[in-house]
Amino acid sequence: MIIDFGLKSLVHINRYLRLGNTIHLPKSLATVTTVNREEEVEPTTVGMTQDGVDSIWQSVEEIYKTATHPAISLCFRRQGKIILSRSIGYANGHKPNGKADKNARLMQPETPICYFSGSKAVTAFLIHLLNEDRLIDLHDTVSFHLPEFGLHGKQDITIHQVLSHRSGMSALPSSLGINSLSDNDEVWLQLCAKKLPETQVDKLAYHALSGGYILERIINKVTGMSIQEFLDLRVRKPMNMKYFSYGLSKSKALDLADNYATGIKAMYPISYFIKRALGGSFDCVAEVSNTPMFQQAVIPSANLMGTAEEMGRFYQMLLNNGVWGGKQICKPMTVRRLIREYGSLEFDRTLMVPMRYSAGLMLGANPVGLWGLHSAQAFGHIGLINKLLWADPERDISVSLVNTGLPLVANNVPSLINFMTSINKHCSR
Repeated sequence: MIIDFGLKSLVHINRYLRLGNTIHLPKSLATVTTVNREEEVEPTTVGMTQDGVDSIWQSVEEIYKTATHPAISLCFRRQGKIILSRSIGYANGHKPNGKADKNARLMQPETPICYFSGSKAVTAFLIHLLNEDRLIDLHDTVSFHLPEFGLHGKQDITIHQVLSHRSGMSALPSSLGINSLSDNDEVWLQLCAKKLPETQVDKLAYHALSGGYILERIINKVTGMSIQEFLDLRVRKPMNMKYFSYGLSKSKALDLADNYATGIKAMYPISYFIKRALGGSFDCVAEVSNTPMFQQAVIPSANLMGTAEEMGRFYQMLLNNGVWGGKQICKPMTVRRLIREYGSLEFDRTLMVPMRYSAGLMLGANPVGLWGLHSAQAFGHIGLINKLLWADPERDISVSLVNTGLPLVANNVPSLINFMTSINKHCSR
């Protein structure tokens, strides 16, 4: 109770605090809120109360009131049923430090958005499907399938080490900037030419971008398909998704919500680590992410695009032991392998915080973890710090909170924590 009261007080204070670039809030949130009432079911049908659901949505409104996100969209399921399918703000035309343009487009629950690092969970799932198909073993070395990768001390790196962020290849070569990310062949050539630092082998260090390019090549090699084709065949089409792809076609990209750099601009040395991990600053990432180059590229660790509901659908499928709409997307054992902890709570040398990982996902912890209090069974992934995408089998929930602000240092963090706390509070284990 004391923690809950303290967090709410901090959220209330942060509502009036403005750090760095923020948007001008509308006078009435109702004017920028869209509710998909056809999808939402009565809370009592899943053991919740209307007051509890209202409290959860209010926590989303508190995130918006920090003025760090021009748009937010939420899809929240319990027991497989959609309880909240709502959005708030403007998808386009509401830049920081100004009011929304006259022609600004409202964010809708069906508006697609870039998941950024939330993409990694789906890419990892595709690799686990290869294991299910017996096309690979997760403990194969990458060089067994791709001999060119085994140069300069990398011959013993396993697929599992890449999935669990322990390959020693956490950073892209320094010669690759953010504008190089769409040239997958050049990225691959430079990864193959890169020397493995011996001191980094089997050390936990989050692979912000590098891992996806390695996993993509494995999929290409053993299936003869592009990663996009494999995703379409095994996930997007069987699960009847409209978007949910690495990048979007020119016509579908018109539907995308824009991203904006908000908060305080990172200073050295934090700026150095951001550039090393992402290839550029948050400002640069936001700007590039709104360009056709990024929107139509295939960046397996960072540019899967879809709606909040589509990512929530993916996590619900995992909760269903691989079943969606009566179709077996994967075997139950594949889900277990995907969510099984590898290692224990350990300091991550990239994120600079203690983390728990599986071979592809970020895990919760007890008494408190990434996904809130008493979340040891929860699994998911974050996207550029602010997008929260996870499932919790103990609470029987899947949650997809996506947004368009890219703040590193801002006043939004207490509100994000409060959102997770509210979800867990009103969904008993």
